[in-house]
Amino acid sequence: MATPLAAGQTVKISQFSGKPVPRFESLRYSRVNGRIGPSTDHQVAWEYERAGLPVLVIKETRDWAQIRDPDGDEVWVAARMLTDPGHVIVTRETVLRRRAQSGSPGRATLQAGVLAELESCEERWCEVRVGDYRGWVDKPSLWGLNTDSAGL
Repeated sequence: MATPLAAGQTVKISQFSGKPVPRFESLRYSRVNGRIGPSTDHQVAWEYERAGLPVLVIKETRDWAQIRDPDGDEVWVAARMLTDPGHVIVTRETVLRRRAQSGSPGRATLQAGVLAELESCEERWCEVRVGDYRGWVDKPSLWGLNTDSAGL
């Protein structure tokens, strides 16, 4: 498993979780504190208020994970505040299409920053749900995809 990062970046298996690092996960709760270090003794740098927000796990300890958020900020969160990836962020205005092809009719226009529930992925497209809308978005318009997400 790898993530869509710089080519040649080394992926390691964490001795703590047994999962690859780096990897994408999602925030489990609608309120998660991001701290400047891996303990509650460290100051809160960010308070995330968006359950499902995809984050990139870049380092781990037994109980903590250093994450990078979609804006590029890096903080530490308690590992129990994370869950398997289930959401992605739309990175640029794009069309939510009926089928996984460029010429397919659009269902809606998605703005950058929209949080979408990830349904499945194919080679170049991912099926997502945003509110009552479900359709296909091209992968380059999404942030938070592990490269093995084709088998979701």
